[in-house]
This record gives sequence, structure tokens and C-alpha cells, in this order.
Amino acid sequence: MSTGMPPPRSYPAKPADVYLFGTCVLDLFDPEAGVSAAALLEREGIRVHYPPEQTCCGQPGYTSGFPEEARRVAAAQLSLFPEPWPVVVPSGSCAGMMRLNWPALFADDPQHLPAARAVGERVFELTEFLVHVCGTRLDDRGGSRKVVLHTSCTARREMGTHLTGRALLAQCAGVETAQQAREAECCGFGGTFSVRQPDISAAMAADKAEALEATGAEVLVSADAGCLLNINGTLEKRGSRLRGQHIATFLLGRLEGRS
Repeated sequence: MSTGMPPPRSYPAKPADVYLFGTCVLDLFDPEAGVSAAALLEREGIRVHYPPEQTCCGQPGYTSGFPEEARRVAAAQLSLFPEPWPVVVPSGSCAGMMRLNWPALFADDPQHLPAARAVGERVFELTEFLVHVCGTRLDDRGGSRKVVLHTSCTARREMGTHLTGRALLAQCAGVETAQQAREAECCGFGGTFSVRQPDISAAMAADKAEALEATGAEVLVSADAGCLLNINGTLEKRGSRLRGQHIATFLLGRLEGRS
């Protein structure tokens, strides 16, 4: 039976170099978040390497019941990380796909399985990496701000991003983190679920938006761009003043004195 928590893992010492897997959603819809993630890592004294050939982790095909297509997409990424450096991913759901589901995806493929396992063991979600590997200590230079944290249900379950996200926000002296009533609930995005079941997805997103607005927060913060796309679109349709921002962009702004 699932405990709703990620499997335990050991963490390495802070490295000198990392790979950044930017994710296709950030690349297309929120490149600022990817740039911010790189900047946060560089502030820790780490050299960031971004393989330009990277595309997608294969999650859309995998969760939609197209394993062969997902394998082709994922296989194209396996050779992009030849050095034994950590692979940092600014998305909990993509990190979970790479770390936990790549080995399952290639279980019957002796050619790719060793690489899938090896790379998967080196995959870390961004906030997880900052907290557990870097031991990040934030010097908050922003003004007073009330925020509310949303974590994708997959990222929460597979990578524990709700815990590491909270830990980083707690270091920001000027930030008050509100508690939403539907914190553990899905926002309705679910990748292709929002396309296949638009009415159900819209109802779930409306419930989530209502709970977020009820906190009185000024900013919504999340580590998953897919959720932000869905929630921000819903908030805009509702005429809400609340908007979401990737946690990497939010934290970098605090460190640079931007509220």
C-alpha cells in the first residue's frame, strides 16, 4: 500500500557540476523558470550544464498508455548525461518519471535498462537538490509577501516536493506561507487528462482556484509548470488577481531583492 511519500534515498555531497534537464513545458511556456533554476544552482557555486539536444522525459506518452512512443522519447535522452553528475529537474513530475518510471519503462529492454537505472539514480528535483544536497541557506532580501504553495499530486507522491518547497519558503524571512484547504488535491491538469476530460479537469481546477483564493495569498508558488499553466488559466478566467509563479523564479527574486 502506498504511503503517499517518495521512496527513501541517500544524498551525495554537493557536486561541482550538474546537468539541468529543463523539461519541455518550461522550454515552451516558462523559460524564465529554467533560467532561474540555473541561477539558483550557480549561486551555490555549481557549474550548470544544459545538453541542448534534450526534449521530453516521455511522461505524456507513458501516462496516456503509449509505452512504445514513450520509450522512443525517453531513449533519446539517455545518452545526454555521460558524466556522473547529478541531473537536476525543475519539475517534480518529470523528475519522478525519470527516476522511478524510466527503469520500469525499459524493464524488458536490456540495451537501455542499465542507462535508465544509472541516470535515474542521479535525478533530483530542484527543491529536493537545494535542500538535501546543497544545504541551501537563503538570504531573503524581498519585502513582505503572503504566498500559497501548490505541489503537483505526482510530485508530492513521488518526490516529496511539498516538504522541500515548504522548507525553502520557510527560510524567507519576509514570506508568510498560507495553508490551502485542498493542498493534497490534484489541480485537474494531469497532462493529457485535461485534454481528454476537459469538463472534469475544469471543475477540479475551479475547486483548486477557489481554495487558493480563500487563503488571501498574493502569490501562488509551485515547482511544476504544468500545474501553473492550468491554475493560472483558471484564475484568469475567474478574474482573480492571484497568479502563480515557478518557485525557482520566486526564490531568485527574493535573493535579488525583488518581491
